[in-house]
Amino acid sequence: MRRTFLAAAALALASCATPTVEVPQRRAVATDPLPPMKRFDGARAAAPIRSNIDIARDFLALTFEMESGRQIARLTRFEGPVRVRMTGAVPPAATADLARLIARLRAEAGIDIAPAAAGETAGITVEFLPRAQMQAIVPQAACFVVPRVADWDEFRRKRFGDATDWTTLTVRDRVAVFIPADVAPQEVRDCLHEELAQALGPLNDLYHLSDSVFNDDNFHTVLTGFDMLVLRAIYAPELRSGMTRAEVAAVLPDLLARLNPGGAGRGSAGDPGPTPRSWTQAIETALGPRTPGPQRREAARRALALAEAAGWRDNRRAFSHFAVARLAMASEVEEAVMHFGAAAAIFRSLPGGAIHVAHVDMQMAAFALSSGQAAEALQLADRAIPPVRAAENAALLATLLMIRAEALDMLGRGAEARAARVDSLAWGRYGFGGEAAVRARAAEIAGLVPRAAQTVAAVGRAAR
Repeated sequence: MRRTFLAAAALALASCATPTVEVPQRRAVATDPLPPMKRFDGARAAAPIRSNIDIARDFLALTFEMESGRQIARLTRFEGPVRVRMTGAVPPAATADLARLIARLRAEAGIDIAPAAAGETAGITVEFLPRAQMQAIVPQAACFVVPRVADWDEFRRKRFGDATDWTTLTVRDRVAVFIPADVAPQEVRDCLHEELAQALGPLNDLYHLSDSVFNDDNFHTVLTGFDMLVLRAIYAPELRSGMTRAEVAAVLPDLLARLNPGGAGRGSAGDPGPTPRSWTQAIETALGPRTPGPQRREAARRALALAEAAGWRDNRRAFSHFAVARLAMASEVEEAVMHFGAAAAIFRSLPGGAIHVAHVDMQMAAFALSSGQAAEALQLADRAIPPVRAAENAALLATLLMIRAEALDMLGRGAEARAARVDSLAWGRYGFGGEAAVRARAAEIAGLVPRAAQTVAAVGRAAR
């Protein structure tokens, strides 16, 4: 299940104006037609750079435990070809995004998966419906997956019974994925990646993972090399539905050595230990959109205190610093900068952490822009853009390009600014969706520029 509160928190800009910098009302954004939408080509992900010992431990936690902590007695998967169909109000970009995802699953995970032909029975049904209709029943889910049902009506009838309980499965043969139809193309794609992967395999999310979509922090938005390795292992001939955790654990070392020889010689980073419910609840409170601000800040600090007391130096500790920093940006700038720095230092040490550092750089670039530090904002944005492209996050890429355009304007580099702005709008159409949402984000970024810098930039543009 993809959670809405963390997805939004990972992309939303904090208020980046300091009390000592005068920030005017938002400037008008050009009303020319938006450029055509840009999208990623779905390139193959790099192999994980971790020890097979650690991958095996995470594999078992992902496949034999639920997010709630309930244990799953036996491995389940589809035994045979998997066919996928989409129903409901299918968004225009979803067909191409699903085709790219299926191509990756075939090539990288070795799964016999394809779109269902006319009249062919589908093992996985992806149904699109209004977000409000979905969240009336599952409020905190951006999208989710359910076994043994074929559509929304069947899910509503059976949702309180054993039929939709994953722990009662012996084999997978019919699964439904529910995705909102009225969201940005990127959010649809992100849901396709995570929920289709969970329909096929792992049912758990682990906050300590830094290189996976199976983590409710939502930094990774498309399936990673680690995720594809997990799926390839689940569908390897050495495994089958019905195997116990002990039986799978006995097979995993040789299986992973075959599938991931690069991980066989790496030393283990050590057991991260369980994530206590108290920390998870604190994070959920801190980043929950319905929680009042003071309670969110208190919860973020509580999560960090728990992480420090546990001695964590992994993604959970870094994410705790990140949450404190984001919530402090509006009123405690020095504290925010300190915690962003602490988060980035840990993220840099973690597998797959480049996209996490890019999120920190975006926040710091926005702050630099609001402080009139155009050169620093440009440097931070330029550093973040390559890993963001690699991670295929169009919303974050568009935001960075908008920051880049404003910084270039402040530096008098008008032609480069115009090119960056057009590029940002093209990516924004995929990342944010409708024209109003794209222009609103562009106006938000433009509004960060201090009044004096706006005047200088406007004079420069008039002179050109």
